Amino acid sequence: MRTWLATAASEGRRVVSGFLKSASLKKTLALATLLTVGPATALAQSSGEAGGEASLKLPDLSSVSFLNGAINGHNLLQIGILFCLFGLGFGMVIYLRLKNLPVHRSMREISELIYETCKTYLITQGRFILFLWVFIAVIITLYFGWLKPVPGKSVALTLPIILLFSLVGIAGSYGVAWFGIRVNTFANSRTAFASLPGKPFPVYQIPLEAGMSIGMMLISVELLIMLIILLFIPGDYAGPCFIGFAIGESLGAAALRIAGGIFTKIADIGSDLMKIVFKIKEDDARNPGVIADCTGDNAGDSVGPSADGFETYGVTGVALITFILLGVKNADVQVQLLVWIFVMRVMMLVASAISYFLNGAIAKARFGNAADMNFETPLTTLVWLTSIVSIALTFLVSYYIIPGLGEDASQWWKLAAIISCGTLAGALIPELVKSFTSTESRHVKEVVTSAEEGGASLGILSGFVAGNFSGYYLGLSMVVLMSIAYYFSTLGLATAATMLAPAVFAFGLVAFGFLGMGPVTIAVDSYGPVTDNAQSVYELSLIEQVPNVEAEIKKDFNMSINFERAKHLLEANDGAGNTFKATAKPVLIGTAVVGATTMIFSIIMALTAGLTADVDKLSLLHAPFFLGLITGGAMIYWFTGASTQAVTTGAYRAVEFIKANIKLDGVVKASVEDSKKVVEICTKYAQKGMLNIFIAVFFGTLAFAFVEPFFFVGYLISIAIFGLYQAIFMANAGAAWDNAKKIVEVEMKQKGTPLHDATVVGDTVGDPFKDTSSVALNPVIKFTTLFGLLAVELAVTLTRDQGSTITNVLALMFFLISFFFVYRSFYGMRIRSGKAE
Repeated sequence: MRTWLATAASEGRRVVSGFLKSASLKKTLALATLLTVGPATALAQSSGEAGGEASLKLPDLSSVSFLNGAINGHNLLQIGILFCLFGLGFGMVIYLRLKNLPVHRSMREISELIYETCKTYLITQGRFILFLWVFIAVIITLYFGWLKPVPGKSVALTLPIILLFSLVGIAGSYGVAWFGIRVNTFANSRTAFASLPGKPFPVYQIPLEAGMSIGMMLISVELLIMLIILLFIPGDYAGPCFIGFAIGESLGAAALRIAGGIFTKIADIGSDLMKIVFKIKEDDARNPGVIADCTGDNAGDSVGPSADGFETYGVTGVALITFILLGVKNADVQVQLLVWIFVMRVMMLVASAISYFLNGAIAKARFGNAADMNFETPLTTLVWLTSIVSIALTFLVSYYIIPGLGEDASQWWKLAAIISCGTLAGALIPELVKSFTSTESRHVKEVVTSAEEGGASLGILSGFVAGNFSGYYLGLSMVVLMSIAYYFSTLGLATAATMLAPAVFAFGLVAFGFLGMGPVTIAVDSYGPVTDNAQSVYELSLIEQVPNVEAEIKKDFNMSINFERAKHLLEANDGAGNTFKATAKPVLIGTAVVGATTMIFSIIMALTAGLTADVDKLSLLHAPFFLGLITGGAMIYWFTGASTQAVTTGAYRAVEFIKANIKLDGVVKASVEDSKKVVEICTKYAQKGMLNIFIAVFFGTLAFAFVEPFFFVGYLISIAIFGLYQAIFMANAGAAWDNAKKIVEVEMKQKGTPLHDATVVGDTVGDPFKDTSSVALNPVIKFTTLFGLLAVELAVTLTRDQGSTITNVLALMFFLISFFFVYRSFYGMRIRSGKAE
């Protein structure tokens, strides 16, 4: 075995990310290129510039041996591919299992209808992404083909590689999202059917299986692509491959996350308000908005997180690779850290799989035959079990992979401790979130109590309280864990690894640790859309009205039926799904902010020549820096309004159509044509809203980077901090309102009452809070910070070579373009009564 592993030792490979200086004409064209190339290219270029005009070089991974000399780094990482294949196989096995689970035809038909509408949405979005890609392909061709070709390499070879891997990146984000929808639409009908005997365990087990299949598939695909580039692409072309891949996944994730968040809440609000207007039940089959709502559950709560998670893992990996190559001077230490990072990523798959199987055995023993269960209990156990297993494996693997880093035999446990700070956050943050969003939470019960006495207004105020309190606790928990990581980074890391700015590396590892429970984080997040859809599938199937259905199911499936019990279990499980959807959101936003912190430090290091010049400009005494701090907050609050406005206007049009076309007499369900029309309305306003937001953020980033470098640093710090707390507040306030409604429906059995109406109003207010504005701040912060790396470097270069006049003019021009779309995001999207936009 060892002989086999020792073969195929390769030559070193280089990451090409340095670029030649450009003439004035080329710099002008570079500004146009900035408008579409995106954050990944920014990272690569900025990295190259930071290292001078010489290209960054990836050290020879086979030059260092591991495990007491048993295997070199290149061959060790090749083993990781086997684990990726295991992850893919894991996902496919569950996919086939879900597909083959028993389900009644009436439920299967509804889930297939939901899948068909999801396909329509995804195809529409895919065409839009490909349209953007064609434009980007033209710019990439100009940029890498003529403006700044990769030094020393044939344009005829490098350019197709970049274009090809940009498509690979898009296909990765898009493909994982599609897989998630297909799995979820298998699981929703199977979960609904499994509820019929009235036993809770299958109702819990099926959504979790679906989520784990998505999580394992997502992480395995992303890691497999990264390893293939790292190990098998000729070294001189690895850089262009990484660039193209990151461009593609960033484009796919941004479009699917923002548009999906708008789509799902248009549909959700449009469907929910009918309960008040027409006094109809939840998921009434006659409501044409219900199918769109089910589609939205997948578009916003499955597609968006899957694509966003895929991109997050890729960007985090590229960022750490870049820092290691720039910040570590010793080539052997570079190899040690690179191999260690990727072995740790493989370990994450193993830890998640082990924890899933252990938790499954525990849950089955406890609840397999139980007549009742708290659906949150085994999910909580899974999260903590995964965290514990991940931390244990982090220390174990670190001990064997990097027993001595440089000349220091103690760094292995210090680095493991830093990563563990992030891994612990992945369990601690969900626990804190539950205390503000769970149906068992005192805060959520306070919302119900307030609504009982004061109606919707007091209920909404109590939700605001829950969101604001959550910001305090979650914020301090992140500060404590990052402080611990910083402390460990001061214990000799700079000397042992000959590393510049070890604190930057530590914060990057915390972000890496946040993602350490990746498959499980995605699994508990994906649990929600399945449970939500399962409840809808049950109602839409009209299974209770199928002639002789009890005898038919008894004959075909040997199953006895308890309809009332089934409905109760599905509603209760939906509450658990709401809670765990909420727990995943701060983890993702925390990753974005911690990662942004790392990138901001990198910009500061570049601007201050390694903290040797202009450090005084990072002060409130430097007016541009202070003004940048104020400006960042303005941008976050605009974004919150713009994304909510897109939902509001779209929901208005959806409600308008549903009210005009809903038929309550003489029909048992809405027509497919009316349902598809609601989906069309949702898609239209999702794309309109996304386009305004994307262009405004894009040009705003350019404008503020060109105003003044330290103004931009202040701006980036501000959007990270404002964005963190705005996202936490909105996500948890929205989840509190959502589960307050669930308490009224499930525990209090008061559907159709004034109290229920009040909590429905709170829920519709919370919909864009928790599933649109808050979650979309994650890609906005990442995009702005990574894109800003290139934008500020070009601004500094232009000012140095051409004078400040051109940068000031460009800053004004970019700001006016951004401001136009800021203006348009409201005045071009506002509700015009009686007139379709």
